[in-house]
Amino acid sequence: MVFASFIIMSSAGTPYAFGLYSNVLKSVLGYDQSTLNSISFFKDVGINVGVVAGLLAEVTPPWFVLSVGAVASVFGYLMIWLAVTQKMAKPHVWMMCLYICLGANSTSFANTGAMVTCIKNFPESRGIVLGLLKGYVGLSGAILTQLYHAFYYNDPQSLILLVGWLPALVSIAFAPFIRLMKVARQSNELQVFYNFLYLTFGLAGFLLIMIIIEQKVSFTQSQYGGSAAAVLFLLFLPLGIAIVEEIKLWRSKKLAQSDGSQLQVITDKTKTEASPSLPQASPGSVNLPLEPSTEKQVSCWSNVFSPPQHGEDYSILQALFSIDMLIIFYTVIAGVGGTLTAIDNLGQMGLSLGYSHRSISTFVSLVSIWNYLGRVMGGLVSEILLMKYKFPRPLMLTIILLVACVGHLLVAYHPPGGLYVASVIIGFCFGAQWSVVFTSISEIFGLKYYSTLYNFGTVASPIGLYVLNVTALGIYMIGKLESN
Repeated sequence: MVFASFIIMSSAGTPYAFGLYSNVLKSVLGYDQSTLNSISFFKDVGINVGVVAGLLAEVTPPWFVLSVGAVASVFGYLMIWLAVTQKMAKPHVWMMCLYICLGANSTSFANTGAMVTCIKNFPESRGIVLGLLKGYVGLSGAILTQLYHAFYYNDPQSLILLVGWLPALVSIAFAPFIRLMKVARQSNELQVFYNFLYLTFGLAGFLLIMIIIEQKVSFTQSQYGGSAAAVLFLLFLPLGIAIVEEIKLWRSKKLAQSDGSQLQVITDKTKTEASPSLPQASPGSVNLPLEPSTEKQVSCWSNVFSPPQHGEDYSILQALFSIDMLIIFYTVIAGVGGTLTAIDNLGQMGLSLGYSHRSISTFVSLVSIWNYLGRVMGGLVSEILLMKYKFPRPLMLTIILLVACVGHLLVAYHPPGGLYVASVIIGFCFGAQWSVVFTSISEIFGLKYYSTLYNFGTVASPIGLYVLNVTALGIYMIGKLESN
């Protein structure tokens, strides 16, 4: 089940490939930069607004959530591909915004169906589990890029088709393995997740090397095929660990059953001997009818402002109206919104600061690697600090936000080579924030309605992006024009 979640997450980052085909939308459909920014904004809305997926997961099994996401992926990206290849009439801009929002929203269905289920199955190791799964999402952009070059070489139009059918196929294929289970915590559980972590480091290291080499050397399609085969091999290595652990678990269960068979016979015999001593109902006794319940129906609003203790299961309304969710919401707006704005504008900032196109392409491509490291290390380090030193995750989130400020200052004051360091810091902090925020939500509000509350936490990200990337930039440009 864990391995299946890894594979689904590794293909779920299709919105991160937008930069590879955005120029095709611009040239073929005749869009200007402002229209392209609007489409990009709705792409970010699709990634982060997963409330529908969360609510659906509360009443349907994970496989159904994943199937809905697969349908949304195929429909959204297929419509974009038909428009770009001119197999249909040029759609209106609002229709393109809707299509890309639907396609990107498939990521939230994958997150909710696979990741939330995995965290509920392993609540004691939720930090490292969430970090690993979010790390695979962070790497998915680089993984899809390698597969795209192997399948279609340098055809951006075909990339749109790839990001539509490949994640959908993966979700459908592995959906039967994603389910809630009664998992007994094993003594080596944490060590197994560490082994998974070491393999992901190998995958991330290989992708890092390939990104750097591909920036300096021109590859043929067959060479891209070789690199894609190596990526798939590293991607499926965790299956070996999963098989070994399943065999160990099967042997331990078989041993426990053989040891407990004699005990079961004795227990059944004891129950049989003791049964005659139980009081018997007299023939003349009359069963009185149960009185109808006089309890009144309690409104869901009656206890909204009387939440349970932290860590217990909040209702959805109790969580949404709590001061804790308000703080988390504002933190995501300011923290994640700020780092996401910087990531989206790295290329333009590099040009304005005089960096070469090759340098800009390199550090923009490497942001996905730093994003991965942030997601994995944010979950792992916060878990270790909490277990060993009782270091609270909200304080860890505060430290991450302070480190992100260093990256923003490097961009603002642009010392020599400062943008390289800033891209590392901002990319790392962007990933680390998500791991700590999502784990904190599960620890504060419980896991009962985590599918919905997790997605409410992501809603704040596009709000922050809009405020900082559109509103604040517009105010700055107006002020600059007035001063001139």
